[in-house]
Amino acid sequence: MLVVLTTVSDLTDAEDLAKKIIEAKLAACVQVLPQIASFYVWQGSLERGSECLLLIKTLDEKYQDLEKFILANHKYEIPEIVAIPADRVSNSYLSWMAGQIN
Repeated sequence: MLVVLTTVSDLTDAEDLAKKIIEAKLAACVQVLPQIASFYVWQGSLERGSECLLLIKTLDEKYQDLEKFILANHKYEIPEIVAIPADRVSNSYLSWMAGQIN
């Protein structure tokens, strides 16, 4: 199992992308954390922005398709796409995930 992180600029974009990911069966669950503060350097300037964080729960075999999907549907020029492997996942949750995605 992977938890994939991406950020978007607002709640509308977050909910839209989350729904599209679920409908495409690229993840079993997407959680949206609204209004996080992000600090980063863009084109040589220190930026501070308000964003929403998406926590996308998927299986390893879906990652490549999910990454392509995010790149094709994201409004940022270079979106954050970070996959974190989950070393320990309950069997019942993993089974539920597989049933939702496959």
